[in-house]
Amino acid sequence: MTPLRPTGSLFVQLLTLTSLTLVAAWVMSSALLFLLPPPAPDFYRISEIEQTYRGSPPTFTERRQLVLTHQDHPPRPPLEGRTIPDIRAQIATDLNVPVADVVLAGERGPLSDRRVGRIIRDRAVQAGIRQDEHFLINPFQVGVRQADGRWAVIRSEPRFGLDDWQQRVALWFALSALLMTPVTWIFARRLSKPIQVFAQAAERLGRDPKAPPLALKGPAEIGVAARAFNEMQERLQRYVEDRTAMVGAIAHDLRTPLTRLRFRIEGLPDDQRAKYAADLDQMEAMIAATLAFVRDATRPGERTPLELSSLIESLCDEMAETGAKAEAEPGEKVVLEGDPMALRRLFANLLENAVKFGGQARARVFREAGHAVVEIDDDGPGIPAADTEKVFEPFYRREPSRNRQTGGIGLGLAVVRSIARGHGGDVSLINRQGGGLRARVLLPL
Repeated sequence: MTPLRPTGSLFVQLLTLTSLTLVAAWVMSSALLFLLPPPAPDFYRISEIEQTYRGSPPTFTERRQLVLTHQDHPPRPPLEGRTIPDIRAQIATDLNVPVADVVLAGERGPLSDRRVGRIIRDRAVQAGIRQDEHFLINPFQVGVRQADGRWAVIRSEPRFGLDDWQQRVALWFALSALLMTPVTWIFARRLSKPIQVFAQAAERLGRDPKAPPLALKGPAEIGVAARAFNEMQERLQRYVEDRTAMVGAIAHDLRTPLTRLRFRIEGLPDDQRAKYAADLDQMEAMIAATLAFVRDATRPGERTPLELSSLIESLCDEMAETGAKAEAEPGEKVVLEGDPMALRRLFANLLENAVKFGGQARARVFREAGHAVVEIDDDGPGIPAADTEKVFEPFYRREPSRNRQTGGIGLGLAVVRSIARGHGGDVSLINRQGGGLRARVLLPL
């Protein structure tokens, strides 16, 4: 058995992946906090707000536009601050309305970052705002009561989509996720590869009981499972070999008492001796067939690529040369890994049965759902549905006579199913509509 070399516990690898992800997220968030500039809100001169109230709002390229709406109640909540009374008084004077009819509203807390204040001051200087000129920082609402009691409210229009700083943050996170993708893929590949190899080994064992033991590099948990898998495979192989050897030994040892019985029937009358001799001949034929079956089972051939259509065509041609009615329908080329001699024996038995009991054999090969399918039809009477599985049992014969020329020993279909299942497939018999029997062989590709 090839020794396994675990790479570490699956728990440890998952913990490492989770920890690396958290650390990477923390590093990215820290970089986002300290490297990217903070978002600076828009600000507007008092004159720009008054222009909007008079019906000629200014146009901005980098700031949101100001809009004028009317409502029945003043905006809430009122803004508070050292300069708010001065701003209200200036707006009231410029618009020639009482100060009580001017309301400044909005929700604003203290600036969370001093850099924001510096950015606003720098932008105000760039915009040409004097140090003694007042301005309002978004979000805000300026309400002016009208003569009819309603309120004219000036505010910046709502923005649809992301702000510039939100776009920068989204781009940063997208780039971070892109950078983390290869790391995640490597870890996922590293964790899933041993499980995939383990599944392939289990599938290979189902197709070939003599498959080599599983050699796997992976987490410690997978290593434990692989060792248990290899030990199970060895026990199964020993069990099958022991049972097969036991059957072969029993069949071989039966030849000695049969030989003694032949000497003892020599003194019997001719009519009785003939009957006993026929029974002994049948027993010897069964023993010989059993020994041949055991010999083939204990000495499996090497598996090589095999093209099924060519194999079926050659078998049909050989049978046709002897006068048997056997033909292979043209079909696609299907190649699989298998034991050529065993598969040849499998299809030869089915073709011979079709000719013997159905008069003729018609074979076809095709692919179906990842499998190679071989169907062999005959024109015989078929078999009862209750016997479609019994006929695969060793030494079971539906032919009522004990004549080996017509009924055989009863191991042919048992050998067929054994070979098919030894390749990971199966064989079944189906009564066709309109008469005849179909043998269907399914082999994985």
